[in-house]
Amino acid sequence: MPEELPKSVSILDGIDSPADIKELNLLQLQQLARELRQRIIETVTRTGGHLAPSLGVVELTLALHYVFDAPRDKIVWDVGHQTYAHKLLTGRRQQFANLRQLGGLSGFPRRSESPYDAFDTGHASTSISAALGMAFAERLKKSQGKVVAVIGDGSLTAGLAYEGLNQAGDMDQDLIVVLNDNGMSIAPNVGALSKFMSRTLSGKVYQRFRKELERRLRSLPGIGEDLLDIARRSEESFKAFYTPGMLFEAFKFNYVGPIDGHDLERLIETLGYVKPLQGPQLVHVITKKGRGYQPAEQNPSHYHGVGAQPSSGAARPHDHPLSYTEVFGQTMVELAASRPEIIAITAAMPEGTGLAQFAEAYPERFVDVGIAEQHAVTFAGGLAAQGFRPVVAIYSTFMQRAYDQIVHDVCLTNLPVVFALDRGGIVGEDGATHQGLLDLSFLRCVPNLSLMAPADEDELRHMLRTALEHQGPVALRYPRGKGRGVPLEGPPRALPWGRAQVRREGGDVLLAGIGVGVAAAEQAAERLAQEGAQAAVVNARFVKPLDEELLCDLAVRCGRVVTVEENEAAGGFGSAVLEALARRGLSGVRVKLVALNDTFVEHGSQTELRALHQVDAAAVAAAARELLA
Repeated sequence: MPEELPKSVSILDGIDSPADIKELNLLQLQQLARELRQRIIETVTRTGGHLAPSLGVVELTLALHYVFDAPRDKIVWDVGHQTYAHKLLTGRRQQFANLRQLGGLSGFPRRSESPYDAFDTGHASTSISAALGMAFAERLKKSQGKVVAVIGDGSLTAGLAYEGLNQAGDMDQDLIVVLNDNGMSIAPNVGALSKFMSRTLSGKVYQRFRKELERRLRSLPGIGEDLLDIARRSEESFKAFYTPGMLFEAFKFNYVGPIDGHDLERLIETLGYVKPLQGPQLVHVITKKGRGYQPAEQNPSHYHGVGAQPSSGAARPHDHPLSYTEVFGQTMVELAASRPEIIAITAAMPEGTGLAQFAEAYPERFVDVGIAEQHAVTFAGGLAAQGFRPVVAIYSTFMQRAYDQIVHDVCLTNLPVVFALDRGGIVGEDGATHQGLLDLSFLRCVPNLSLMAPADEDELRHMLRTALEHQGPVALRYPRGKGRGVPLEGPPRALPWGRAQVRREGGDVLLAGIGVGVAAAEQAAERLAQEGAQAAVVNARFVKPLDEELLCDLAVRCGRVVTVEENEAAGGFGSAVLEALARRGLSGVRVKLVALNDTFVEHGSQTELRALHQVDAAAVAAAARELLA
C-alpha cells in the first residue's frame, strides 16, 4: 500500500456532503479518518463535548456514509453523542467550530439542523425503536430507502433496546442494526448481558486451538483431510457459539460479526453485503472508545464527556469551590461511615454522579445497574422495603425515564428512598435533551414524595442527611457545576423539616427562591437596595412540604412576591406558592414568577441561557421593579 498522502493536502476541507467521500479510494479514506479525528480533538478540547465516543466511530461513520445513501437512507444514532464525524461529513464542517456554543451546532443529532439527522436523540437506547418505526413507514410508503440504527456505548443494557429488537424480529422488518461494541457506556458496562456480549475467544487462543485441531486431524490416516474439510465448513458455527450471535438470532436477526470497527475495508465490504438483504440484520462491530487520542484511550470514562481543556489531555488545575456533585459524593461517604444501611445506586454513571469515591470506600454497598433507570428505582424500592436506605443518584433529565417506577414502586407504598437529582435546572452546552427543567413539576404532584433543593453546597450536605432521616421518599435536586464557595461547616446536620429560611429582611417585596434561584434573588435584592427598595429574601429549601406559614406571612407584609426557580413555570415552585396564597384567600397579593416559560432550552453556557430565558438576577430585579411600579 502506498505511503500516506502529503499532510498539506486536506481531504476533509473538500468534503461538503457524503457524496464526496464516495469518490475516494481506500488510502484517501484512511487519511480522511485521521483528519476527522484531529478536527474533533482540536474542537472538543476547546468547546468541551463528548470526545471519546465520537473518536471511536470515525471509521464506522465513514463506512456508513460510503455504503448508504443518506438522507434517502436513514441513519439513526443512538444517544447521538457519537455523531461529531457524522456532522463533519454532512455539510456542517464550517459550523463545527461552534459546536455546543450558543447559536452553534448541537452536540446531538437534530432534525431541524440537517436532513442527514434522521431522528432527534440525546437519551440512550431509543435508536432501534425509532428506526423500526421509520422502516415500517418506508414499507407503507413502498419506498426503497434503507434504515440503519447505530447503537452502542452500553445502550443494550436498557430494556427499551430489547423491546425494539423483539418487535423488529416479530415483524420481519427490513432493518439494519449496527452494534458499536466498545465494552463501555460511560463507565465500563455492567450486568450479565454485558458479560455475554464480551464472550469471544481472544485471537491468540482461537488461533492456537485452530492450529492444534488442524495438526491432529491431518495426522489421521485416510480420513484426516475429509475431517479437516468438515471442520473448516463448521468453523463459522463454532465461532458463533463463542459470540453473541445466538442472542440476536433468538430475536430473528441475521447476525454478522464481530468485525474490526477500525478496518475501513472490512467495514465497507460487510455493510455492502448486508445492505441489499431483506429482513432484520445485525452487524456486530468492535471499536475502541477514544481511538486515536491517547488520554481518551487510557481513560475513556473520564473523556466520555469533557469540558474545554488543553489538547494534550492534561487536566486543568482544580479550581475551588467544589462542585455540587463532588460535595454530594463526599457527603455520601461521610454519612455511610456510621450508617451501614445506606446503599448508593447509579445508572452507568459512578463518576458523573460523584459516587466513584463511595464505590471505592464501600464496594459492597454500591450498585451500578447500567443504563436502566427504571430498574434502579424499583431495585431501590426493594431494598427500602427490607430496611435499607437506598440513595438513587441519577441526572434529572434521565430520571424522567423512571417516572412510573417512582410513582408505583416507591411513593405509592411510601418507601424511604432518596432520589439525588444531579444536574437539576439549566445544565448548559448539552442542550435540550439534558436540561433538568421539568423535575419540580413532575415530582411535586406525586403523593408522599417530599422535594428539596439547596441554596448552596453546604446546605446540600445537610439536606442529604435530612432526607436520609425522613421516613418516606425524598427527592433532593441540585445543579450542575461549581458551588457558591461557602465553607463546609461541621458535620452534616438535619434541617428543620418543611421550614424555609429568611436570608434578608425587607418590607417592599418578597423574593422567594428555591435552589440556584436563591442566589439570583440575593443578587437582585442588592441591586434593588441601591435603588432604594428593600426586598426580603427567602430560601424556601422545600418545594414540598412548602413553608406556607412563613411565605404567606411575608407575602401579606410585603404585598408583592417574586418567586425564582430554574424549572418550567407550570406546576413548579412558583405554582406551589400561588396555590398556597389561593388556599388562604390572599388574593390581594401580587405575584410574578421567574421561571422557564413552556419551552425547551437549547445549548449554550449556563450564564448565557439564564440571561436569554430571563431567570437570572437581572430578570428577578426587573420583575420586582414591575411590581413596585
